[in-house]
Amino acid sequence: MNTAAHVFRPRLNAARRAEGLVFWLFRGATYLILACGAAVFLNIVFKGAGTVFKTEAPFVNVAFLTEAPESLYIFEFEGKKYELGDTAFRAFKEANPAAANVKTESYVYSAGGIWPCIVGTVLLVVGSMTIALFLGVCAAVYLTEYARDGAFIRFVRLAILNLAGVPSIVFGLFGFGMFVIFFGWNVSLLAGWFTLAFMVLPVVITASEESLKSVPKGFREGSLALGATKWQTIRSNVLPYALPGILTSSILGIARVAGETAPIMFTAAYVVRDKLPWDVDKASDFFFQGVMALPYHIYVVSSKIPQNEYTERVQYGTAFVFLGIVALIAAASILLRTRLRNRYKW
Repeated sequence: MNTAAHVFRPRLNAARRAEGLVFWLFRGATYLILACGAAVFLNIVFKGAGTVFKTEAPFVNVAFLTEAPESLYIFEFEGKKYELGDTAFRAFKEANPAAANVKTESYVYSAGGIWPCIVGTVLLVVGSMTIALFLGVCAAVYLTEYARDGAFIRFVRLAILNLAGVPSIVFGLFGFGMFVIFFGWNVSLLAGWFTLAFMVLPVVITASEESLKSVPKGFREGSLALGATKWQTIRSNVLPYALPGILTSSILGIARVAGETAPIMFTAAYVVRDKLPWDVDKASDFFFQGVMALPYHIYVVSSKIPQNEYTERVQYGTAFVFLGIVALIAAASILLRTRLRNRYKW
């Protein structure tokens, strides 16, 4: 005996078939994007881990993480094949005078490590995000709490949104013209900090403004009713509760700042630098010197020198370390955001 279909039971028709097809199309596109991203990351992890880690103790390639980049020399001496970096090769020739005229094959940036690049990247990220957060939060507070809505303020918000779409190479040229040439800072940390900070400012301002708007008006009204000033209200009753959202903008900013090559190419990065940033004669010289950086090092090793098996392992090892550093800095922001969110729940 057939039972009658329920009156509210969905009936299969052309519209529902089309809806199901669109649903699976969107779902398949999402999974395809995730699969492509996972393939890229797994390829970097698989090939890069072979450079960073070893099969014997201490299981970490300490030299790769603590030394500066060097040229690799490959040669045979007394029936034995050697692969030595520039420093070790010079020491080998001093210890073995008979090897003074040995025939070698040399490969640039294929030996040593990436320690100066790690230091430069961390300094660029921390310095630029500090400037961007300070300026961005100040601008967001003004636009949200003080500015009256009008044609000029709407124009400012539109300009901020448009700046978010400006290519990074344009920011690099702007930083080169403004900070390197006009201000006379030369290729330096300071020029790189401000260039990267200005590049990420739209993201910080927009996210901070939305976070400030999400704080209930009652927090402001209650504080003002008790006699607090506008600034006291913002400082004590608005900013603490908006901090988790502001830190979200810092996570987005870190990912963009750390991975940019074009801006630092014009303003802060050197292909090679023997001294570390703190090896200066005066404290003020720290801010007016260029640094090596991981994204620029990857760019140079991947495109500016002949490719071979030795440069490939440096490329993937550097990319692996670079992803790890970005992940660690972002994780620190996420943990801080979580603690603040638990502390200032309403």
